[in-house]
Amino acid sequence: MDFQKVFATRASRMKASEIRELLKLLDQPGVISFAGGIPDAALFPAAAFSEGYQKALSAESAGSALQYSISEGFLPLREWLAGQMQKLGVTCTVDNIMITNGSQQALDYLGKVFLSPNDTALINWPTYLGALGAFNAYEPRYDRLNVLSNRAPSDFAAEAEAAGGKVKFAYLSADFANPTGETVDQVGREALLDMAEELDCAVIEDAAYQSLRYDGDAIPPILALEIARKGCINDCRTIYCGSFSKTLSPGLRIGWVCAAEPLISQMVLLKQAGDLHNSTINQMAMTHVAETMFDEHVETLRNVYSERRDAMLSALNEHMPDGVEWTKPEGGMFVWIKLPTQLDAADIFATSLKTEKVAFVPGSAFFADGTGHNTMRLSFSCADEATIREGVARLAKVIRAAL
Repeated sequence: MDFQKVFATRASRMKASEIRELLKLLDQPGVISFAGGIPDAALFPAAAFSEGYQKALSAESAGSALQYSISEGFLPLREWLAGQMQKLGVTCTVDNIMITNGSQQALDYLGKVFLSPNDTALINWPTYLGALGAFNAYEPRYDRLNVLSNRAPSDFAAEAEAAGGKVKFAYLSADFANPTGETVDQVGREALLDMAEELDCAVIEDAAYQSLRYDGDAIPPILALEIARKGCINDCRTIYCGSFSKTLSPGLRIGWVCAAEPLISQMVLLKQAGDLHNSTINQMAMTHVAETMFDEHVETLRNVYSERRDAMLSALNEHMPDGVEWTKPEGGMFVWIKLPTQLDAADIFATSLKTEKVAFVPGSAFFADGTGHNTMRLSFSCADEATIREGVARLAKVIRAAL
């Protein structure tokens, strides 16, 4: 059977993740990889997870750990998360929280809830590749999100209507964004809320990296700022998507959504139709680790990753030729490089991997329109300082030769 003939039209918009495909090339010995936006496996709290699974499989808990559970998520974990959100200025209850299969599932569900074909999603240019993958299946139109531009919300609305839909949401990672590492300041967050009010659209706040701040003062989440305006989370349009993947473990696939109860109720219906619920035993183990060591472990991550970030920024400053620009993130895992316009990062990647055995992610994958060919993303999370310095020096050699 030729399945292509009977696929839904949305299937044509589903593409392989360029980063996932790229990672398959990195098994060569001796490759210095700045490609994967992943935590360092050597830092996982394995002993604490072992304790958590032993506790879950004890005589008192095994029956629950191995059984079906509710779609909203394991109640003690949601209670712990509600406490964490309170610390961020987000006053909420467990009824405002649903556990998801990583924050990626949250993005997929939000695309399904909000987007009809030709509706508009406002996104950064560039933006998180996984968000594009999640939203593409629902056939949206993309427009550039720039909260401090001179573009009026009415212009966004008029262009969305001309395309046959409405502006349904603005999506962004406000802290140390993937791929750029940039942070939206409080003025920008407030301006985004003003724009969303005028457009009457949702705001999706992807907070995957929020805990990983190394410099500067923490900025309240967009959801906290909106609650300060309106007084109650159930009156808010902002949807906070959190994740344990960058702090405790990506392998357990546990994220969460914190939002107004009507939105959570709708997402629970999607969860029931999709995968019923997250792994119960994984949620129980995660609860144990979070309750016993989250703050301590995150502090360790901050210390390690901040040193690696500093090593990368120092090496870039020392080795990169004139004309190359880069961001200086206050946290997260990424530095964004902008090359002179005549260079193509895909060509630089091919040469770098072949001659210098240094890998990174060419930047065009992060642009909804496929532009940005002279950009690249470097991750500093999985290499020690000496390796980072060596890798950047090799990469600079390739760029210098291309110039």
